[in-house]
Amino acid sequence: MEYVLSFLFILLLGCIIPSSLAEIRYSEIRSDSRPIIIFHEFGFTERGYLEMYVTEASYKLTVKKEIHPAHAGFFVTTSDAWIHVLQQLELEKIKCILDSDLITGLFTFEVIQKNTNFNKTFHPSEPNLYILIFANCIADLQVSMTMKAVMYNLEGESNSRNYLPAGQTILSTLYFGFFVIYGTLAGVWLYVCVKNRASTHRIHVLMGALICLKAGILICEAEDRSFIKRTGTAHGWDVAFYIFNFFRGIMLFALIVLIGTGWSFLRPYLQEKDKRVLMFVIPLQVVANIIAAMLGMSGPSAKDWFEWKQLFLLIDIVCCGAVIFPIAWSIKHLKEATQTDGKAAVVFKKLTLFRHYYIVVICYIYFTRVFVFSMMTKISFRYLWTIDLTRECATLAFYAFTGYKFRPVVHNPYLMIEEEEAEAQALNMGNSVVEL
Repeated sequence: MEYVLSFLFILLLGCIIPSSLAEIRYSEIRSDSRPIIIFHEFGFTERGYLEMYVTEASYKLTVKKEIHPAHAGFFVTTSDAWIHVLQQLELEKIKCILDSDLITGLFTFEVIQKNTNFNKTFHPSEPNLYILIFANCIADLQVSMTMKAVMYNLEGESNSRNYLPAGQTILSTLYFGFFVIYGTLAGVWLYVCVKNRASTHRIHVLMGALICLKAGILICEAEDRSFIKRTGTAHGWDVAFYIFNFFRGIMLFALIVLIGTGWSFLRPYLQEKDKRVLMFVIPLQVVANIIAAMLGMSGPSAKDWFEWKQLFLLIDIVCCGAVIFPIAWSIKHLKEATQTDGKAAVVFKKLTLFRHYYIVVICYIYFTRVFVFSMMTKISFRYLWTIDLTRECATLAFYAFTGYKFRPVVHNPYLMIEEEEAEAQALNMGNSVVEL
């Protein structure tokens, strides 16, 4: 069960952590005794190929004993079959993964006795999503090697190489399309802020910066996928992507907290408990984005990758829960305020609006974390691009809703509430003077 859960965690991370790995990949294994090392996953078509180049391969025992090197080696299997292989292992139907009839063996460490450098070309018998894995069924055995994996699908009559997995070939076009949309939104937001300068607050400037960061992420992803498709490497666009994604992740969670507290547009200050939430969420997001970059660029073959992965998921869940508290506190405060004479109608409008935002935030978190993951477990590998499309559409809808509700215009319901409260207070003061 432990191995099955680990594999499902990999799928979940594929939904949450955007990966910018190239499809020409290098991996170094040094004195590693893990029983299973997952290297790469790739969607092959009928004309797909995997080329492996292993150098400096060696092994050593921490305890002196007789071993059979054939019990350590590389194999490939489909993502669907892999779960059944793990179940066979858990139910003890097989003693070693390499004995399963659901895998395709590539080579074992028997070849090391003759040569420490070797290569292998694999052509799948049928199109599917395949996983390249190394299995070590020998206790106390440590292996070392340097491996280069080249994965591609041939296209057209010229047999040109496409280094993107089947199901992701149109992602560069998809991301560029969303970049154009966010670029347009940034221009519209700037126009609205300039036109309604008197109603523009600091929160609106931060919202505009978030849109620009998101546009930067999308153009980096578009170029990243475009270069990988043609050359197999990202040519530095992955680094730019993680820089933009780092600041965007921090700003997104900070903005949800600030909007939930009503900072800037309803009140110019933060309460102590709101500050504590910010001081809790922002450092966690810094750590989470550093881990995300590390996981996305290293791959599951790295040591302690699964442990870091689980830490990232924990931090992400904690942050998603933490940003809900300021909105819930505002709703609770507004409920209590509705009992105050003279303010019930005004506060009720504000309460309704905050309730709407609370529901939208929860739906956005659920949709991008849970629903998208459920799609990944059910959809065909040829249509994996629809997962990115769904996630980006949900993010765009969330940004658009937030921007519309909090836009800096004179007749914005949020800002009108503030004016109505001031008028109500002035009227109450006037009545008090008359009574005197």
